[in-house]
Amino acid sequence: MRLLVLGGTAMLGRAVAERALTDGHEVTCLARGVAGSAPDGVTWVRGDRDDADGLDGVLAGPRWDAVVDVSRQPGQVRRAVTALEPVADRFVFVSTGNAYAVHSGLETDESVPLLPPLDGDVMEDMSTYGQAKVTCEAAVLDGFGPGRTLVARAGLIGGPGDWSGRSGWWPWRFAHPVGGGGAVLAPDDPDLPMSLVDVRDLATWLVRCAAEGTSGIFDAVGEPNTLGGLLGAARDVAGHSGPLVTASASWLAEHGVQEWMGEDSLPLWVSDPEWRGFGAHTGAAARAVGLACRPVTETLRDAAAYEEGREPDDPRRCGLSDETERRLLALLGH
Repeated sequence: MRLLVLGGTAMLGRAVAERALTDGHEVTCLARGVAGSAPDGVTWVRGDRDDADGLDGVLAGPRWDAVVDVSRQPGQVRRAVTALEPVADRFVFVSTGNAYAVHSGLETDESVPLLPPLDGDVMEDMSTYGQAKVTCEAAVLDGFGPGRTLVARAGLIGGPGDWSGRSGWWPWRFAHPVGGGGAVLAPDDPDLPMSLVDVRDLATWLVRCAAEGTSGIFDAVGEPNTLGGLLGAARDVAGHSGPLVTASASWLAEHGVQEWMGEDSLPLWVSDPEWRGFGAHTGAAARAVGLACRPVTETLRDAAAYEEGREPDDPRRCGLSDETERRLLALLGH
């Protein structure tokens, strides 16, 4: 297969390119190179997709069997669809579960209503991320048609290269506890639905779908799990045996602890009732066409190794600081 990856230098795009190379495919990556270089073994074409001629370098020569795109910018996707539809057989677009308008249901699937599409070509900030992806999905489906398109609405992606820190922070924290006797602070919410798909498993599935011509719309998520299950796996990975000190959502909010990610947060935790179902999509349809997930302990172990190797000038983007966690644990008597 001749595969064109639009990107290929950041976490998921790079994993797709590496997987395709491993599977024996001919891979070209079109990227600016801002996030890094493309993997060894691929043909790297420099191009800025915000430019009208940014795709010119991949339009000549034999047809592409498939294109993989992870962009969140509608203008970039529209230009790619217009330019590549005449020279590519199929298009694989990586969207997001944020495209759904409702996140309160449990054990949900692809039938959940979508957000209204974003007008315009540019997503200015993350507040319109879901709407922008809806617009991107529509552009691909309109241009290539449903029979030549796969839309993968990804859930939480983790593993090596997770710059957000969401999948790596908990095993890292359990390996480096700051509370007395090795205590670690956690939300008292073990039954919160939350799944995690390994970036390598997602990449493997995307490449297979591209090669086999799989079409459709799928929730590309990890095996159904809970916050308690993920924390237990993180403790196992770290060999943590100290106390797990839990606090209620109201207590954490009162003391300034954020949900999900960001400064002074407890990653993967969602207390907002309108978002508690974000991690509850079953992914059954994707698994029926080959999405296979490795044990979550392997994902967390490799995400933790990535955290351990962070450079000093690459600060963590989520989790509690040592100082904050010590203060909160002291308030709870630990």
